[in-house]
Amino acid sequence: MAGSLKDQLLNIGLVDQKKAKKADSDKKKQKKQANKARKSGQAVIDEQAIKQQALEQQRKEKQERDRLLNLQRDEERQNREIEAQCRQMIMQQQINIPDNAELTYNFVYDKKVKTMYVTSDLQTQLIRGQVAIATLDEKFYLIPDKFAEKIEQRIPDYVIRVKPEEEPDEDDPYADYKIPDDLMW
Repeated sequence: MAGSLKDQLLNIGLVDQKKAKKADSDKKKQKKQANKARKSGQAVIDEQAIKQQALEQQRKEKQERDRLLNLQRDEERQNREIEAQCRQMIMQQQINIPDNAELTYNFVYDKKVKTMYVTSDLQTQLIRGQVAIATLDEKFYLIPDKFAEKIEQRIPDYVIRVKPEEEPDEDDPYADYKIPDDLMW
């Protein structure tokens, strides 16, 4: 098999003769322009180098996009893991409210007043801040304060805190007249 690859392809008919001649003439023109530029001291414009730089730039941009996408995916995965941990903590640490709980406990959730039935012991613990309310899928659970703190560090929206009662001022003339929490108007 003698001859160049171009001649072989021309003989097979895979390359159009006009395209081959045009490619050859383009290469000759580029060589002439490069020689003229060298002789006159001008910068040589190498189209192949320009194309190579463009390809390298595109490759770098794609790597950066991929890196950002991977960071975003990692963050989403981490958020799902944190949410799963909080869900598991709520479900495992929830305080069972007896069926005979008859005291209503009102609290604010999502700018609405919600009601939960609790026992007197649970109501006292809620008021003192020993127990907190956790929300999960629009349901409310009572959980111990130490677990509420752990959940609150990860996802603050899952915990509804009841502010413990403050000590009244010594100068307050109505300090002796305390308003009960279960007062109905």
